[in-house]
Amino acid sequence: MDNLHLAYCKESFDENGVLTSFEPVYPSDFNFAYNVVDAFAQKEPNRRALVWCNEHGEERIFSFGELKDLSDRTAAVFQKAGVKKGDRVMLILKRHYQFWYVITALMKLGAIVIPATNLLTKKDLLYRYEAAGITTVICTGEGEVAQHVMDAAKEYPDLKLKYMVRGENPEFIDLDDEISKSDGSFVKPEISADDPMLLYFTSGTTGYPKMVIHDNTYAIGHMITAKHWQNIPSDGLHLTVAETGWGKAVWGKLFGQWFLGAAVFVYDFEKFSAGDLLHKIEKYGITSFCAPPTIYRFFIKEGMEGYDLSSLKYATVAGEALNPEVFNRFYDYTGLKLMEGFGQTETTVLIANLYGTTPKPGSMGKPSPLFNIDLVDDDGNPVATGEVGEIVVRTADKKQVGLFMGYYRDENRTKEAWHDGMYHTGDTAWRDEDGYFWYVGRTDDVIKASGYRIGPFEIESVLMEHPAVLECAVTGAPDPIRGQVVKATIVLTKSYTASDTLAKELQEYVKKQTAPYKYPRIIEFVSELPKTISGKIRRVQIRQESENKAKESAQ
Repeated sequence: MDNLHLAYCKESFDENGVLTSFEPVYPSDFNFAYNVVDAFAQKEPNRRALVWCNEHGEERIFSFGELKDLSDRTAAVFQKAGVKKGDRVMLILKRHYQFWYVITALMKLGAIVIPATNLLTKKDLLYRYEAAGITTVICTGEGEVAQHVMDAAKEYPDLKLKYMVRGENPEFIDLDDEISKSDGSFVKPEISADDPMLLYFTSGTTGYPKMVIHDNTYAIGHMITAKHWQNIPSDGLHLTVAETGWGKAVWGKLFGQWFLGAAVFVYDFEKFSAGDLLHKIEKYGITSFCAPPTIYRFFIKEGMEGYDLSSLKYATVAGEALNPEVFNRFYDYTGLKLMEGFGQTETTVLIANLYGTTPKPGSMGKPSPLFNIDLVDDDGNPVATGEVGEIVVRTADKKQVGLFMGYYRDENRTKEAWHDGMYHTGDTAWRDEDGYFWYVGRTDDVIKASGYRIGPFEIESVLMEHPAVLECAVTGAPDPIRGQVVKATIVLTKSYTASDTLAKELQEYVKKQTAPYKYPRIIEFVSELPKTISGKIRRVQIRQESENKAKESAQ
């Protein structure tokens, strides 16, 4: 069964074993729960699928056979309660093991699953209830989540069912109790590969979140994620650091990994600790690891010398652009080269340093063979090598494995992003002579000063190498002569104090490391950077504050 995934794709490779083409192959009724989870359960019921533990010492190991049984029981519970194909069901389950058999059960019923983070408040939840037409919520009993769910429900009468795990509350149905009493019998609905299956609210830096919806084939696109980017063997134990409310969870904790028959490792923690996570990698023998650069920075700060990480054979990074400094420091500690990848909630991995390639520190890598990736200017024309352009996916047909169906209930936003045979990512990059892509920033983040187009990430990478800088965000600030100038908003490390002298030192440091015209003419020291609920820096807020200050000065 190690080659189950090969029934759903055709692959070819170059002389170095690097993937060169990937053609999805699937039946018209493809459904991940039936075609993958149940298939493994039938052929290898005792095969390890999920290793779970929490910070309180609890531990559970689930086989594919157990997950089939639990997902069948869960599907029967939901169907008996009235959940049906097409219903929108929200999951707020943190890193609890229930997430895996609940989402599998909902896929079996053809419901549309909406994972959400436990950080949402009443206002956030009410917006999501109304925007998506949610009928059912399954949430954790830990923290304040249940109270927010109830408070929002009071203003939204269409919410019919509320389930809870890991807690007791008379306002909720105890899901685990219901599952324990279920016989697992349910009527399988007619399923199509084109049916909507998964919906995410994006954590945009402006306005209300968009609703990204994927069909059943989305899971197939993540074979490249797990096999050719994360390089997970069928007998591996993979850890991706992501809470189940974020899209990265299904990238690294579900679809691609289980397609390969590999087990996923889940550490259910409340507050991140670099030392705790390093200890889990050591204790459980994690073989492959994926996390955003921030996690690696914490590892480096913690110091990895005291941990036995010899089980770790491969490491990947995504979620934000990778600074070369982090790449080099992690390599010094472990001998592992971080293989960066780039994608969005709307996609699977678009650009990556795939297995068998040699990464260039700081580069996203090359386009995935699944997609026709290009860089274009504001008029949609391809840009030359070395020039900055928007990353687009060329597709004459919107139906493509790995790409979203559109923005749910928002045709206007869909047309804004997907037109002229291209899906516009809103992210910019440049391509070098070897075909490697280098991230610049969001289209709105590019700074246009004195005729130059300046990408913030390059300057941020230089600043991050200075020992005084803990975090930074580079944006454009209005200037009457240059149009815009480069501004760096900086959070200092504990051993440094803000001063004009330090600001000048940082400016000179940037001038020596990159083209002098890119140095930040304005440096502002702050205690923290404004961020979205998912932790992304809100550069739009910093830009707005700069614009407001410029208007006040002009008056």
